[in-house]
Amino acid sequence: MRKKVLEVQNITKKYKVYKSNTDRLKEIFTKKIYHKEFTANNNISFDLYEGETLGIIGANGAGKSTILKIIAGVVTPTSGKLVRHGRITALLELGTGFNSQMNGYDNIYLNGTLIGMSKEEIDSKIKDIISFSELGDFIYEPIKAYSSGMKMRLAFSIAIFSEPKTLIVDEALSVGDAHFQAKCTKALTQRKKKNMSIIYVSHNLNSIKVLCDRAILLNKGNIVEVGMPEQVTNSYNFLIAKFNDSKNRLKIDDVKDDSFGTFDIEILKVAIKGEDSKSNIISSGENAILSVEIYSKIKIKDMTIGIMFTDKFGQDIFGTNTSYYHDLDISFEANKTYLAQFKMPLNIGTGKYNTSVAIHSDETHLDYCTHWLDNAADFEVAGNYKNRFIGICKLDPSIEFQELRTSDV
Repeated sequence: MRKKVLEVQNITKKYKVYKSNTDRLKEIFTKKIYHKEFTANNNISFDLYEGETLGIIGANGAGKSTILKIIAGVVTPTSGKLVRHGRITALLELGTGFNSQMNGYDNIYLNGTLIGMSKEEIDSKIKDIISFSELGDFIYEPIKAYSSGMKMRLAFSIAIFSEPKTLIVDEALSVGDAHFQAKCTKALTQRKKKNMSIIYVSHNLNSIKVLCDRAILLNKGNIVEVGMPEQVTNSYNFLIAKFNDSKNRLKIDDVKDDSFGTFDIEILKVAIKGEDSKSNIISSGENAILSVEIYSKIKIKDMTIGIMFTDKFGQDIFGTNTSYYHDLDISFEANKTYLAQFKMPLNIGTGKYNTSVAIHSDETHLDYCTHWLDNAADFEVAGNYKNRFIGICKLDPSIEFQELRTSDV
């Protein structure tokens, strides 16, 4: 049986919102109500288990930061109960827990103490913290001279070496450079193997799919869905499309919950086959054809057909669409059936993949989406067509090799 490291039980957080400070004073002295109540979190409940990474996603204002601050002990809930089993360290707003006048070295002791580390613990780990941060001599400069990326490096380094039972990461990694983001991701993966639990909040849906075991979708302070990351991110895509649906036309398919749209134009069938294999088991580098059968109920111009390949983790591998990347004008007539075919050499590594297809106006699905279909067709890349390679992209380089004359060296 998995061990719980955090229990969030019926947490509600309400704020009093005043039009002005005068109204706040009036309420104190007159005992009349001059505020409106805003519910940031409404009856939130979930458990976090040892070694689990839990993703939390939602649009701005959904209540993500509030619930994290409550878990971290920064904010007190209006009602509900939290049960924490072990140290919780949080990376929330950058700069929290730092003194801008002090240098980075001294801030390690300040921040480390604030998150529950003893002086002896900091003494034993300070060299590792500084080394991991890669700040070099900047560690002796005042924090006020740091860029946001440098603050993130230091904050993450302290947090990861505090060896918390649970680490909360709220968009902090988004300000770092690609090298340090990769280093942080590797460190999180290593700590997870040692049973550290992680609560991870990000607008980067790929990172949610790759890093997380489960995900929670929040909207307007409420839990909308809890489940596997890919399914929850699909629901998030529907949700943000719904925000832009002023005519209230979008709906979810009654049969497939990863299919949504107005269904004015509908995807009937999707299949991908290799030209040589004649099946969905395709060699890397082999030409493949992705076929999309479409039925239109309406007459309309300037529409877009988009595709996306994802790997077994749900991470986006390749995507394109007809209008914005290939300058094709797509128009539909009412009560007609169409076939769109995407032909390409499948220059990706061996593994199992899936395909998503969407029909919409403009570059994205946010304005008018007639049909979005996730998990439309799966396929497997097995073996290599011509040259073998390592990794996920087959770039087929040309290689030159020659002896240099002494004068060339």
